[in-house]
Amino acid sequence: MSRPAPVPPPLPADPQPVLLDGGSRAWALAAAGLALLPLLLTLPPQLGAGFGVLAPVVALLAWRRPLPGWLRGAMALAVVLAVVAVMGTRLGRDTGSALLAAMLAIKPAELRSLRDARSLVGFALFAPFAAFLLDQGPLVMGLALAAVLAGLLTLQRLADLEAAVPPSPLRQRLGTIGRLVAIGVPLALIAFWLFPRLASPLWGVPERAIATPGLSDSMSPGGWLDLMADDTPAMRAQFQGPAPRLEQMYWRGPVLLDYDGRTWTRNRWLESLPVPAVEPGPVQWRYQLDLEATDRRDLPALDLAIDAPDGTRALHGASLETLQTLSGPTRWQLQSAAPLRFEPQLRALVRQRALALPPDHDPRTRALGRQWRAEAGADDQAIIDRALDMVRRDFIYTLDTGLPGRNAVDEFLFDTRRGYCEHFSSAFTVLMRSAGIPARVVTGYTGGYRNPFGDYWIVRRMDAHAWVEVWLDGRGWVRVDPTAAVAPERIYDTLEQRAGSAGGDLGMLRLDGIGDLTDWLRRGWNDLVLGFDARRQQELLSPLGLHRLEPSQLLLLFTAAAALALAGMVWLLARGERERDPLLRAWHRLGRRYARLGLGRAPHEPALAWAERVSAAHPRTGQTLLALSQRFADARYAGLNGGTRQLVEDLRRHRP
Repeated sequence: MSRPAPVPPPLPADPQPVLLDGGSRAWALAAAGLALLPLLLTLPPQLGAGFGVLAPVVALLAWRRPLPGWLRGAMALAVVLAVVAVMGTRLGRDTGSALLAAMLAIKPAELRSLRDARSLVGFALFAPFAAFLLDQGPLVMGLALAAVLAGLLTLQRLADLEAAVPPSPLRQRLGTIGRLVAIGVPLALIAFWLFPRLASPLWGVPERAIATPGLSDSMSPGGWLDLMADDTPAMRAQFQGPAPRLEQMYWRGPVLLDYDGRTWTRNRWLESLPVPAVEPGPVQWRYQLDLEATDRRDLPALDLAIDAPDGTRALHGASLETLQTLSGPTRWQLQSAAPLRFEPQLRALVRQRALALPPDHDPRTRALGRQWRAEAGADDQAIIDRALDMVRRDFIYTLDTGLPGRNAVDEFLFDTRRGYCEHFSSAFTVLMRSAGIPARVVTGYTGGYRNPFGDYWIVRRMDAHAWVEVWLDGRGWVRVDPTAAVAPERIYDTLEQRAGSAGGDLGMLRLDGIGDLTDWLRRGWNDLVLGFDARRQQELLSPLGLHRLEPSQLLLLFTAAAALALAGMVWLLARGERERDPLLRAWHRLGRRYARLGLGRAPHEPALAWAERVSAAHPRTGQTLLALSQRFADARYAGLNGGTRQLVEDLRRHRP
């Protein structure tokens, strides 16, 4: 007869989740909010503001109980659609960052237990790292550090909740976290300074789905309006010697040669031709250019750059282009001079492209150009002067313009006569080509503002400008700026002039110097932190006579310094495990001194009994030990704490 099969023991019941109390919930939400904040500041304003409002609303709605699943699903779908509506369907690092911010904003909807809180805090700590992909400035760094500190404090409080002990006081938790951070800082600094850096990354940072405002490969009507309202710095220049006059500060960018009746574009094939001959003028400028990230490869330089620095190449139109995408702040040493002659011998192919016009656009402008040519004969300068006189007399500079129709130049020259640099440069170039004068559009920046704190010039994105170059026999390409003819204050103004005339917030901002100081600090951050590349790392010990550190030497220095830092960490952590009470610490040290002589105290032996035993064997030394033991017992067990500090000192000084 077979035995029945044994009945398996019942499975243990799943432990009940630890529910959050109000304080722990508030800490988790605050940590998540601080982590989300730097990411929101780097997103497009409509998304940043929207998610910034959504996150606290969701947290309030879910404070008492998690939101139902169908509502969480609907919110997830809504925020994804919002990201697609603003970013489009093109994936990029900013699209991914926006989706991360969206998910983090609705994550509090399911906050209920200890596990949910830990998940929220851990998920939120990804947000500052995503923000660094978009902006590595000091503000984002400061907010990220605050978020990490809040996250660590929250995790410590959640650990107390799990252990069912009262939460530690905030001051005590700050001390613990501060010590841990201080222990790790030396190793982090050593890794930053000494770990060998690559001259170029193994992989590039993905391009942004939304272009950074700045120079472009094309120019269309209305395409620069957003740029004209952006007062963030595009670059900073510091001259080694006298700076050029403000009206000489034309920062050359892409040269636009091809025109289809509406849009000017670069001719990449012609740009690959050898750089034409340039005869620089006698006055030259040497300067250092700090360029903000653009996710492009255009390097604006004072018109014209004499040499292409390392890491760049000069294009046929005398513009500079970097070999790597400018995904972060960079620094360049440049030399420029106004040219006496620039490509005096024009290639036939370049001449053909610099005269080309679409045959079915702007018939009135083409007719006017032919008329002026017939009246001026071979005098190209007379045609140019006549066009500038017409601009000065009949045209108005304004940003308030509508989108033109099919014949954009005809409408501007003969109907509206209102516009900004896009309109003036485009129409002037078409008019010159209609008169048989080779012409092209040059884009870049003009002017700048001198920051008195660091004695350098700030060029803002709103200083973007487009002007014209015409080709004249014997001189080559010559700059002509029709916008300056009608509105020189738009081209040559400074922030001091604007502040003095505008009043209000801008005037107060510049009078107080807050904006200047902030930009100076940002420049220092770029220089000391973001600009610390492989070249500067190799020159780190140049003040000590080592002008170039090879990668093997850097690795050796890093290994030695890291070993010292790790040894220091181990020592500090070991000291952190010592007895907190200074009286007990001194008493135990005293016991170890006697133990080395074979007179150690047994674990079960009271202090006075031990002292009496030692005194019986060694009366002279034992009497002192007996007195110290009596004082220790009184302070420790009788509550007589009047002379505790002196007792600690006496215990430290006593030697058997």
